[in-house]
Parts: sequence; C-alpha cells; structure tokens
Amino acid sequence: MLIREATREDWAAIWPFFQRIVAAGDTFTYPTDLGERDASEWWLLAPPNRTVVAVDDAGTVLGTAKMNNNHMGNGSHIASASYMVDPAHTGRGVGRALCEYSLEWARTAGFRAMQFNAVVETNTHAVKLYESLGFTVLGTLPEGFRHPVRGYVGLHIMHRAL
Repeated sequence: MLIREATREDWAAIWPFFQRIVAAGDTFTYPTDLGERDASEWWLLAPPNRTVVAVDDAGTVLGTAKMNNNHMGNGSHIASASYMVDPAHTGRGVGRALCEYSLEWARTAGFRAMQFNAVVETNTHAVKLYESLGFTVLGTLPEGFRHPVRGYVGLHIMHRAL
C-alpha cells in the first residue's frame, strides 16, 4: 500500500465511497445530503494542510485522509485529521496506515498534539484503533450525535500528544 498526496483527479475514486459513508449518517457530522462540490471543497485541503490517498499496487484508491490544524491562531499547534476507508477495502489495515501517516505528518510539521473533535462513540472500530495508537478520550459530549439507528449518542473528544 502506498500513501500519497491526493490530487483533484483522485476525487472521482473518492467520491463514491465518501458519499456512501456520509449518507449513512453514522460516523461523520457532515450533512447526510452533502453535495459533491461542497464535499470536495471540504475534503481536498490546500497546503499547508494535506489530503492523501492510500492506493494498492494497481493504483486503486483504498481510502483517504485529510490532515489540518485543529484551530487557528494560538490553537494552531494542535493537529486534527479525518479518515475514510472504502467499505470494499476494510479490514486490510488501511485506516491504521492512514492514521499512522497523519501522526507522522503532524510530528514532522511541528504540531504538539493531535485531537479529534467528534468521534462517534458507537464507531467502536475507530475508537479502538485510535486508542491502540495512543489516543485517549478526554471527554464525551452526551447525546452530541444523532445516530440514524441508535438515536442520540455521545461524541468523544480524543487526544494524543506528539
């Protein structure tokens, strides 16, 4: 698996699984009816932030990550990231590879920590992955997320020093 900078040309491969994941409404706080134009503007970040794709040997996009400062100004020393793995390629370590990549990017860029602002508590695979990589739950916003099946569930704030 290769992780490389995403290009506008990669969007055609990202959009189908991005749309399915967002429309499902169970892991991201994005509007479930998010249109393609807005989605690409939100996901494909300009430097110094970064968007990458994980591809296999054939060049198939397996997943993607966006990495950025979590806040501006005096809070800009804390990084954040978001990840999406094509459901057709789950269970192959793509999410872990993207997360490890983003941590190294943040370290190299001089960030002091990485924080995730909204990890849905019922997204147990993501929570376990992040915890295995050293993240801790700083707190949970009770009923901060309206899950389409489970109703109102918590949103974790997760943090890891770099």
